[in-house]
Amino acid sequence: MPSFPRSAFSLLTRLAVVALALALAACATTPREVPPGRFVERSVVVDGGSHRYQVFVPSRQAGGKHPATVLFLHGSGERGTDNQRQVDVGLGPFVREHAKTFPAIVVFPQSPDGTSWTGTQARVALAALDAAIDEFDGDEDRIVLTGMSRGGYGVLELAIMEPRRFAALVPVCGGITQPPALKEHLQVEGVALAPDPFLAAAQKLQKLPVWAFHGGKDDVVTPDQSRHFVEALRNVGGNVRYTEFAELGHNSWDAAYATPELWTWAFAQQRKGGLF
Repeated sequence: MPSFPRSAFSLLTRLAVVALALALAACATTPREVPPGRFVERSVVVDGGSHRYQVFVPSRQAGGKHPATVLFLHGSGERGTDNQRQVDVGLGPFVREHAKTFPAIVVFPQSPDGTSWTGTQARVALAALDAAIDEFDGDEDRIVLTGMSRGGYGVLELAIMEPRRFAALVPVCGGITQPPALKEHLQVEGVALAPDPFLAAAQKLQKLPVWAFHGGKDDVVTPDQSRHFVEALRNVGGNVRYTEFAELGHNSWDAAYATPELWTWAFAQQRKGGLF
């Protein structure tokens, strides 16, 4: 075996130590790749029938141990049984684009053709919400209910049914009474028989934080639906914000869900038990 002078051995030792230190420093300074959240398919049995839905599950880095939960209600065009359309329009594309950083569980139920978020479909949405929170350890005090168009009506329908369940409401291009331009039946059934449905809804929901969105040129569900509801909430002392996109038509959901302040506000809300 060849022998090395002590000085040469010492130099090799120092070089090895330096190389090891550089390698450790590189490992310490190179950021770890954060895995994105993922979409998973699930089903729930309600009224004897099986109903499929999708759930976005955030990464632990983005959502923490007990993430907030969003329940999203789609519009008329996404109805069906394919368990796909409801994530292709509205909140789904935004969440997919921000899958690495979106910090909340998002539940995407789907209602069949010809239905609204009432009766069985309301119970399906709530059952899917409960199942997702239980499976993925969601924070039950930070549940945000949002929806667009027919789903915007559904937001108010479900909140009137279960006002203690939610921390915040985000109806987008929704309403309360029948839109004149829409031939298909659409209204919030929970207040439909009240002399003033807007006031009745406001009185039931006045203690829930609400941020409503609408397009100023919406000719499907006209913006007076949101305007009247917001005015009624303000008149009863409600906690409400309203954003109207002056140049947008019915599709105000892309702009609404891309509003950065919305999510900061929404995830800061906490359910306040015993207020109703």
